[in-house]
Amino acid sequence: MALGLVSGCGMELFHVVVLVAAALCALVAGLLFTFAVVSMPGLENLSDREFIRAFQVMDRVIQDRQPLFMVVWVGSVVALLLALAMGFQQEDGVVRGLLIVAAALYLFGVQLPTARVHIPLNNEIQTVEVEAIGEAEQKQARERFEGRWNRSNRIRTAIAVVTMVLLLVVLVRLPVA
Repeated sequence: MALGLVSGCGMELFHVVVLVAAALCALVAGLLFTFAVVSMPGLENLSDREFIRAFQVMDRVIQDRQPLFMVVWVGSVVALLLALAMGFQQEDGVVRGLLIVAAALYLFGVQLPTARVHIPLNNEIQTVEVEAIGEAEQKQARERFEGRWNRSNRIRTAIAVVTMVLLLVVLVRLPVA
């Protein structure tokens, strides 16, 4: 039934997969962008203790595997890899190249830094017991975390936005059935 609706509106399954990948990558880019321009600048104005506690609380939502977050985060990878695999079978030239670049950027510029930088930093900040340590230790914990986390997040935000734009370009280039 769904495939009939897809073909009935002039879209092939490949179009739908690229559209889903673009939408999910856009949601991830929006989340990272929000952290870069709203959440972290807002937290910046807090004391070390308040900063650590606020970040711990926000991050706990993600670490508790919030279902919608997980669908979007993991789904973006699955949809993008599926689009890449389908594109290799169905497309050549520019579209295939755009999919390769988009997938490589997203995997190595968004997902890898998340695994190598953000998750370890998040896990480290989760272990800080702000009630049990003094101001000097709170300051050190924040300094080990905040600058590196923010720098890496700004980079992965830009890469996530570029990925989404590349997927939109792929959609524009695909012929309408």
